[in-house]
Amino acid sequence: MKILRGGLATALLLGFSTLTAAQLPAEVEGDPLPSLAPMLERTVPAVVNIATTGRVQIRENPLLQDPFFRHFFDLPELHRERERRTQSLGSGVVVDAEKGHIITNHHVIARADQITVTLHDGRELPATVVGSDPDTDVAVIRVDADDLSTLPMADSDALRVGDFVVAIGNPFGLGQTVTSGIISALGRSGLDLGRYQDFIQTDASINPGNSGGALVNLRGELVGINTAILAPTGGNVGIGFAIPVNMARAIMAQLVEHGEVSRGQLGISVQDLTPELAEAFGLDTRDGVVVTQVLTDSPAERAGLESGDIVTHVNERRVRNATELRNRIATLRTGETVHLGILRNGSSRTVEAVIEAPRTASLDGARIDPRLAGAQFVPGELRTARGPEPRVTVMSVEPGSAAARAGLREGDIVLSVNRQAVSELDDFRRLAARGGNLLLHIHRDGGALFLLLR
Repeated sequence: MKILRGGLATALLLGFSTLTAAQLPAEVEGDPLPSLAPMLERTVPAVVNIATTGRVQIRENPLLQDPFFRHFFDLPELHRERERRTQSLGSGVVVDAEKGHIITNHHVIARADQITVTLHDGRELPATVVGSDPDTDVAVIRVDADDLSTLPMADSDALRVGDFVVAIGNPFGLGQTVTSGIISALGRSGLDLGRYQDFIQTDASINPGNSGGALVNLRGELVGINTAILAPTGGNVGIGFAIPVNMARAIMAQLVEHGEVSRGQLGISVQDLTPELAEAFGLDTRDGVVVTQVLTDSPAERAGLESGDIVTHVNERRVRNATELRNRIATLRTGETVHLGILRNGSSRTVEAVIEAPRTASLDGARIDPRLAGAQFVPGELRTARGPEPRVTVMSVEPGSAAARAGLREGDIVLSVNRQAVSELDDFRRLAARGGNLLLHIHRDGGALFLLLR
């Protein structure tokens, strides 16, 4: 703590002491002092504490997996997995009192064998998982209880930087705590907190245990689900993040109805509309997303989208960048119709597309070419300065397999096959199945390399 020195400092300290000792009046010139208490009396009962217990597997020393090592040291038995009990604390928000549905974070209840919810009135209730989505870190659990309180939901797309917000949760397991602040930024991404990111950033204190709690506006409406902090020491330093309630609400609807999220595809590659590109296209706007590629036989192609189109709206909601477009599409259900507002050659128009399920969930390398046996390929993406681009990712490689001997590793991203770009599994399968030498251009650990499979 900084120590003030000198006569002025003494006077200031005496003044502060006098103010601290004096009791604040209830009114000033007949007007009551502003207080968040009335709003919090309505909202706090809808926020619950969540405690979980679970088990994780602990492997013995990896050397014990080596047969030569076991034989050399006369250790004939294979290693065995041991279990360790885990405990976790978090928060949740009651969103449907009649059905007992509570929204929280996926990471709060992941791998939990037992979930206990503590209500504001002290009741402790067992909870079951309705559904969970790790890609957005949203989960819904259920309790059987009467007299639950809920929060009304706001439109998080209407939020502005500088809006006042209040975070309610269970930090450090201390019990319900309220902190206040403002919205510091919107649309934050790139935080390694899930595949689909559109975070609200706030300086309202969010500490461990606040995850899954409520971020509300001054009307007591839910605007976000607290999810993470950014701090080198694990404590709050004024940078916290929340999932916008519009995204959480869309994911919750799928989890309640289906128990999982059914994501589809539109079939485009995009990049942000930079000021330089806007000038090149002759546009006055700086908001929008440039379509760089339309995949063959995709919903986008059937809707008439073309490379060079500027997507400005999704279902009449403006999109500012590629991340926002990707997140909006990710919250739509397979089979749902989406209306896209676009600019083409300076003219505005609307196209209609039907979101489709991905045609191939994964590919077994052995079914494509014997040299790829032992590798599993899945849809993936490559993060670039223009935004995420669809690519093919190596999900797994069996040790000692042909793919492993060829140099493939888990996590590799395939950029091209025989110098032809690859953006989806069908491209990869078509190009790799032609026979002859396979020249794979691979992105790995921030760099790139070529693998030649003869």
